[in-house]
Amino acid sequence: MDGNESSRSVGHRRSPTWPAGASPVVGVIGDPIAHSLSPLLHNAAFDALGLDWVSVAFPVPPGQADRALVGMRALGVVGLSVTMPHKEQAFECVDETTDVARRLRAVNCVTRRRSDGALVGDSTDGPGLLQALRRGAGFDPVGRACLVVGAGGAARAIVLALAEAGAAEVVVVNRTAARAEVAAALAGDAGRVGSADDVGRADLVVQATPVGMAGVGPSAPGELPVDPERLRPGQVVVDIVVHPMRTALLQAAERRGAVALSGLGMLVHQAAIALEQWTGRRAPADAMWAAAESCLREPGRD
Repeated sequence: MDGNESSRSVGHRRSPTWPAGASPVVGVIGDPIAHSLSPLLHNAAFDALGLDWVSVAFPVPPGQADRALVGMRALGVVGLSVTMPHKEQAFECVDETTDVARRLRAVNCVTRRRSDGALVGDSTDGPGLLQALRRGAGFDPVGRACLVVGAGGAARAIVLALAEAGAAEVVVVNRTAARAEVAAALAGDAGRVGSADDVGRADLVVQATPVGMAGVGPSAPGELPVDPERLRPGQVVVDIVVHPMRTALLQAAERRGAVALSGLGMLVHQAAIALEQWTGRRAPADAMWAAAESCLREPGRD
């Protein structure tokens, strides 16, 4: 069923027969994945577009992305969002990749092409962050000094996107120097490996590691990836962690007078880009934002 055919099913999503066996399925794979907002965002978009599609979360253990993509082929799943820890393995398992994904050697979005069933991998994290910066802070990277903490799949996507958007400098800070060098190289002449001393100079600080994410690894939700005393007024500080929504870093940034943005903006906008690839329709970003914000206002949510 293509996007035009699906558009005739307006209203069916709320009927007792939805979802049906013919409903196209998309999803997100990761570990952990139980708290992912991606299905909420995509299902809200499908409602707004009148598409009889459904989005679900698939828990996939580390090292099993290849099997998940085999299942995607067998079940005819239309598209998958890919989150940690699968982005690099998924890159190795798809049939084709975009230029950005090839440069990053990581994908966070897989689309099953309608014409031949080929799985095409892309990376939408970087463009999603740029859109979130524009919407949330009116921030334009052109000519600005940017610092990225981390060197994983999401961090590399952000480094590349900032450089291609015209940042004057993209500094990468990471515990492993070799990985930092690989990430910084994506920014070309604008990239370099830095240290904590560079935080205070940056116009934009992006925390792109799982540090502070609830329930992930040895870090605790209150752990800080940078010294808060180095933050200052006039900076934009982004933490791509979504759980908790207001991380210890963002709380520290607010206390220091910086503009603090959660990972929700990047999540919403990269999800919107993925949805457009899967459906061929323009994503209703406002509906996706409204769904996310409504969810977060529920008792017990961050």
